[in-house]
Amino acid sequence: MTQPILQSRLPFAPWMDPRTARLPGVLPVEGDDWLRVDDAFAGQMAERDRLFDEKSQIVHAMLETARPAAEELYAAVLARLARTEGYVVGPDEVRRPDGVRVALDPGQPMKTLGRLVQEDLCLMEKPDPTAAEHVLTGAVLCFPASWSLSEKLGRPLIGIHRPVPDYEAEIARRVQRLFDAIRPEQPLWRMNSLVYRDPTLHQPRRENDPRVDRRGGSYVRAERQTLIRLPQTRAVVFAIHTYVVDIASLSAEERAGLEEARL
Repeated sequence: MTQPILQSRLPFAPWMDPRTARLPGVLPVEGDDWLRVDDAFAGQMAERDRLFDEKSQIVHAMLETARPAAEELYAAVLARLARTEGYVVGPDEVRRPDGVRVALDPGQPMKTLGRLVQEDLCLMEKPDPTAAEHVLTGAVLCFPASWSLSEKLGRPLIGIHRPVPDYEAEIARRVQRLFDAIRPEQPLWRMNSLVYRDPTLHQPRRENDPRVDRRGGSYVRAERQTLIRLPQTRAVVFAIHTYVVDIASLSAEERAGLEEARL
């Protein structure tokens, strides 16, 4: 087994806060905090580069109808990185905080973004204004936690979350109402967490594949998920920042809460 790519600590323990301990557990984003750089940046970005080099067709997919939203997201991320410490954004390339230079390719907006930030980025759009649900129209997904991009592309929210037991019909309706209500000026965030035996970041799984045995795991895997409405295309960006930490890095109180939550 290769050396795991871990953060030194978990910045927030969602199971310890009553606001986030239950689904959907959504809170407003403070300021412009929808993209993050943490102490696992270099390791995670090297892994993302490797996945794009070796498995590009697995970690990236996009319907052609998503191109306007992808281009709008591309411009928004570059504008955000231009004011982010550690990045140097030029006309033809971006230098990341780890020193790696990434060529800018507006013809491949999602692939380019996938090499620039730690977050996985998913585009959710309504096929038309009268549609009942948002559909996954494009994504860069290097660090899936037991789902497959190729299997979920083009599906609505309920289809994406099948067969997650906690994602029941009422919660699905609440989440869809949440998506409908997101305003461009106020992104939202939530955070989930589970105990894992395997700290590997890239863990795709198709619906009919056997579930991973996580019993007795010594790592916590958490996803900080932010929801951003793009003002022009009205697409919703679902950005996922993945944390994997050793349980030993948690406080005694957090470890006790984790055991009580039975995650």
